[in-house]
Amino acid sequence: MKIIITRERIKLINIVRNEKSWIESNAVEQLKKYEKLDGMIRITGLPDLHAGRVPVGAAFVTEKKIYPYLTGSDIGCGIALFDTNVRMKKFKRENFIRDLNKVKYLEDIHADLSEYKFPYMEKLGTIGSGNHFAEFQKIEKVYLKDEFDKLNISKDNLMLLVHSGSRVYGQIVLEKYLESFGTLPLEEGSAEFNEYMKEHDNAAEYAKVNRKIIAEKLLKITGKEKPDLVLDSSHNMIAGKAENGRNIYIHRKGAAPSDMGMIVIAGTRDSLSYIVKPKENLSEYSYSVSHGAGRKWTREGSKDRMLKIHGKNKIIQMNKNLIYSDRKVLFEESREAYKNIERVIQDLVEHDMIEIVASLKPLITFKR
Repeated sequence: MKIIITRERIKLINIVRNEKSWIESNAVEQLKKYEKLDGMIRITGLPDLHAGRVPVGAAFVTEKKIYPYLTGSDIGCGIALFDTNVRMKKFKRENFIRDLNKVKYLEDIHADLSEYKFPYMEKLGTIGSGNHFAEFQKIEKVYLKDEFDKLNISKDNLMLLVHSGSRVYGQIVLEKYLESFGTLPLEEGSAEFNEYMKEHDNAAEYAKVNRKIIAEKLLKITGKEKPDLVLDSSHNMIAGKAENGRNIYIHRKGAAPSDMGMIVIAGTRDSLSYIVKPKENLSEYSYSVSHGAGRKWTREGSKDRMLKIHGKNKIIQMNKNLIYSDRKVLFEESREAYKNIERVIQDLVEHDMIEIVASLKPLITFKR
């Protein structure tokens, strides 16, 4: 069967989708608002694109100027994959669930933070709300053995995927900028530009450390050793890059980097996630690929839809492997509330943007 791939361009905008893809028109209309910004040279809407204050699943490329509000308040938000060094044959789901259920909030678990010096240390090692999570997973299938072997992990080990960001720190950095400049850009080389980027980079480092501490806490709860970091990538931040003799700035809002090696594209709580290798020089796509499935339903409308489709009892049964503190996640973070992750991955493959290295199957999801 011949695959027909369509690429829609609206001046500076490139939207990645094909004839079977679904991207809400509202998200596309939102992207159009930004193509006339001073210094804007390229905008990419990825298959997980959906509407937000700034559309999520998008990358914006500028020259000589940056717009901090385009990446939002959760600076450095990203996904990290850890090897727990627990063999799957020794993994007992019921024991892990029992131990994890003893914890009311991750804030209650002590961690040695003496080597770190950040603001808002009290939030370091906490997941946060929304679509953030920590998930124990197993390697479901290896597609590219040579690439998988480069990760130096065993397909027989239990893995841990953590999705979280800079918590209140990133929000304070953005609010400081908005209070002084609103939606105005910061000029490359100016004192304001340098000050913001310094705080931005520190918040991004905070987010990376946050994911590490979360993983360490969860292994501590279950009586295991510290995990080993395998991959970590941020999908909410500004990255500078040299391109054709000029400096450009990539603003990613729910978009993963394609120029940092292998990454994980996360699925929903009960669907697969994927380790992928982005293709080289994806300049046409703003050096970015999808970060996850992308929302299909609004959070506000998810409960009524889920109850209508499944009913209360079935919903509870469907979430037997979910450890949560807020019942809203049963509805807001359901598989149905998101786009089909396989469709998103296939769109990226068909546009020759990624190679699939391996898939990951969820076993226990922690959201406390």
